[in-house]
Amino acid sequence: MSETSRVALTLLAGIVLIFGVAAFVWLILGIALKPTVKVCLALAGANALLAYSISSDTYRPSYPGLWTYWGSDVASIAGFALLLLAIMQMDGRSKAWRPGAAITVLAAAALLSRPYGARLAWHSVIVFGCLALLASMMAWQAVKTMCKQVRPRMALLTASPLIAMALLLALRLVEILQTPHVPLTLVAETPFNLVWLWSTLVLGLGLNGTMAFLLLMRLILDIQRLTVRDPLTDVLNRRALSEAIEREHLQSLRGVPYALVMLDMDRFKTLNDTLGHAAGDAALKVLVATLKPCVRDVDNLGRLGGEEFCVLLPGTDVVGAFLVAERMRANLEAIDFRWNDEPWPLSASFGAAQAEPEDLSAEDVLRRADQAMYQAKVQGRNLVQAV
Repeated sequence: MSETSRVALTLLAGIVLIFGVAAFVWLILGIALKPTVKVCLALAGANALLAYSISSDTYRPSYPGLWTYWGSDVASIAGFALLLLAIMQMDGRSKAWRPGAAITVLAAAALLSRPYGARLAWHSVIVFGCLALLASMMAWQAVKTMCKQVRPRMALLTASPLIAMALLLALRLVEILQTPHVPLTLVAETPFNLVWLWSTLVLGLGLNGTMAFLLLMRLILDIQRLTVRDPLTDVLNRRALSEAIEREHLQSLRGVPYALVMLDMDRFKTLNDTLGHAAGDAALKVLVATLKPCVRDVDNLGRLGGEEFCVLLPGTDVVGAFLVAERMRANLEAIDFRWNDEPWPLSASFGAAQAEPEDLSAEDVLRRADQAMYQAKVQGRNLVQAV
């Protein structure tokens, strides 16, 4: 064995070691970090598949067979598909598994359509083409995810290992297309292959480092979200809503109006006693889902506690608040809510009030909106009352 081959084998061993250790670390993190277990398990599976793919590829001459050829190729594509899945899960994407799964299944079928020969040009083009495509999709998704929290330059810098990985795989694909007569092997004694392996070794570390950073950002954002969001309904909690109202009240002192809509679900205690607390939680979620289409992006919907909610409407007077509340009331009344096939009518009582120049604090506005809501209750519920 030449010195160059030994260097290539050493680099391959280092790459396999990096992916193998990363798979173990992500598995442990998946067990420890329950909120991100799906992401961590996807990353663990991806690293394990990549470690298997690279190690089995080096044993092709000694142990030719389906799993060192077709299995190795499919494992590498599936590994990148899992990396894409992990990034999309961090961004909260629904049905995140579909793009990677589709590419993996189609590639697996295409690789089986022709027998593996000495050159494997057809198979190599499919494999590295799919890997370059998946890496590009990962880089794009990572940049989009990060741009929601940081500046575009910082997002590009964070995703740079993924961008570099996509370029590296594209270069490998170009090399295959330009030299179709040269047998492709990861232990090839060529300067290009050694540079490519060194780059892969470094990017293997950078790839997992990027994933760790994205996951850390996700955890930080989740913690921040818990401090301002109600865990059941995902609207603003009482403290966050109160702070938003106080800020708006300061603006009102400069002549910028705002209004509040208070609402309380009717007969909520009876619902809990009859159908159970799980039904009550489900009803609150339905209520919030019904209210959200009625509010603007600048408005704030929050839960004050129990079945009581409040909507902050900047730049709105009491007439506008009344119209918003009436639309909410009508939409909620039209909901066909059922629990275990048992129907239950949903309704709420609403009170609306606007900030007045003589209001010394936001508590004065809240108090009037609350009194109006109480009047709606007294008058028979499922009503809107404005003061």
